[in-house]
Amino acid sequence: MGEAKRRKEALGDKYGQEDTILPWLPITKTQADQFVKITTKGAWIGIGLLVAVWLTVRVIGPGFGWWELN
Repeated sequence: MGEAKRRKEALGDKYGQEDTILPWLPITKTQADQFVKITTKGAWIGIGLLVAVWLTVRVIGPGFGWWELN
């Protein structure tokens, strides 16, 4: 309990608040982590869509006779 009081007195108003990535950028580390998770998931979705389109253009479309590749 003594350590917590000392830390609270040392930090003052910033006690219990998250650290920011950079002092001039008001983004917390938790927000940055959420951003990375969302963009990573979006990238994998994009890769999956790219593969699906590629398979459709190269395999499925010509296989069903929808078009011919030159």
